[in-house]
Amino acid sequence: MTTKLADIRLELDEPEELLPARAAQRLGLGQEAIRGCRILRKSLDARRHDDVHFEYALALELDPSDTKRVLTLGDPRVQLYTPTPFNWPRPGAIPLVNRPVVVGSGPAGLFAAYMLAESGHAPLVLERGRGVKERVADVRVFEDGGVLDPESNYLYGEGGAGTFSDGKLTYRGAGPDVDKVLEILADCHGKPSIRYEHRPHLGSNRLPLVVRTLRRKIEAMGGEIRFSCRVEDLDLQDGRLRGLYTSSGYVAAELAILAFGHSARDFYHMLLRRRVPLEAKPFQFGVRIEQPQAAIDQARHGASQGHPALGAADYSVAVKAGACDLFSFCMCAGGYVMPSVSDPGYFCTNGMSESRHDSPFANSGLVITIDPAATGDRHPLAGVHYQQRAERRSYLAGGREYLAPIQRAHDLLADRPSRGKIASSCRRGVRPTELALILPPEVLDALRIGLPAIDRRFAGRFLRDATITGPEARGSAPVRVLRDSASRQSPAWLGLYPCGEGAGYAGGIVSAAVDGLRTARAIVAAHAPITR
Repeated sequence: MTTKLADIRLELDEPEELLPARAAQRLGLGQEAIRGCRILRKSLDARRHDDVHFEYALALELDPSDTKRVLTLGDPRVQLYTPTPFNWPRPGAIPLVNRPVVVGSGPAGLFAAYMLAESGHAPLVLERGRGVKERVADVRVFEDGGVLDPESNYLYGEGGAGTFSDGKLTYRGAGPDVDKVLEILADCHGKPSIRYEHRPHLGSNRLPLVVRTLRRKIEAMGGEIRFSCRVEDLDLQDGRLRGLYTSSGYVAAELAILAFGHSARDFYHMLLRRRVPLEAKPFQFGVRIEQPQAAIDQARHGASQGHPALGAADYSVAVKAGACDLFSFCMCAGGYVMPSVSDPGYFCTNGMSESRHDSPFANSGLVITIDPAATGDRHPLAGVHYQQRAERRSYLAGGREYLAPIQRAHDLLADRPSRGKIASSCRRGVRPTELALILPPEVLDALRIGLPAIDRRFAGRFLRDATITGPEARGSAPVRVLRDSASRQSPAWLGLYPCGEGAGYAGGIVSAAVDGLRTARAIVAAHAPITR
């Protein structure tokens, strides 16, 4: 039997090799009684600046007699550990004439394809962008001032938007499906510790290798990925899918997982034209704030700032800002602000950091939740229209050069322009701009109320040298493509499986991957593997 032991403490200078001895001491056992020790959870406790340390939860292998004895201690931190096993169905009986198609190779699409391939269903993945190696080169050209490739950029291409969005693997849920996703990522050259860290992070420099390895595993199991193959229309007849029209020709298919991502606005328009049921949904919208990383380290870690075991500090904030909440999103410690651009003539920001977190800047999204119904636009794509208006203004403010509009935080609050050169991590470059001319009024109101409240929590360090770029417009999808909760198919068209962030069912790498896994599970349970 396995015993779970929580709240084991290590100081910053103490190695994890001490964990078995600490566990034995807590339980009143000799260290030889610990036959096996595995980390279940690791988190940093920085609530007190004079007492920054790590906390662990462990899975211990003990003799049955020792297990029985420690369970009688009455310590709520000691309990039997029986993890819920990962459940995967046997393949169903319904035959398929054509292999399942996956539209998009972001986290949802890749994990759906991986699980389908592992089950013998030989999926075909259609990706409008290029492979990750070529995509990285295209992004570097753009960062250096080159032209935007509308099909190979921060948002389109192998790995989806997640490849250039920092690699955070935080997820509010838990359970065997989440564990499976983290296990697969770890096996694809992700570091093993992502399976138990409280805030696991891969880094944008590591993600291309992880994505490429995952693709090669899919191909080794019988799947296929076609790059530069944009789905342009659906062949829908007699209440079901018959095939897909792509930039490379027609693909016959009875099943298609629609994992197209939250920025494929042309795909939303196509679905609307084909009468696939969809609706506007609330989404996050705001700005990206940037500060010197040293200021955040001091605010979060106090005297422990700079300790090699800590690295760059992060933060998570949320405050009431009038009628709404202003909260942080995708905080990138030691990171970079990037022009998260896919559509020519539009501009928005995002953040990323590499595994070393070695930029001298910290940045984070600061967003509010927008309800499209409150804008007066009743169109299913009302949220898309809202995003586009601000993104167009931002592009024009950047001189039509995809420069990030930027303003010092104190200048924004004082309603005055920023003068002189403004330091930023944005590699493409910035242009001083009065953000009041770009941002929607409800976002400005939330910033003017919420920013001083956040700064008070940080003892004046949060805004001291802070700058703001914007808009942060692509944090979540503004559209939901409806699906049946049981079959996961469109209620109007059999064979269509809306999935992931673009369809409105996820909000990050892990949640999108889990949604892809669960969609694949529904297909496997119903259909027999492809025979060749």
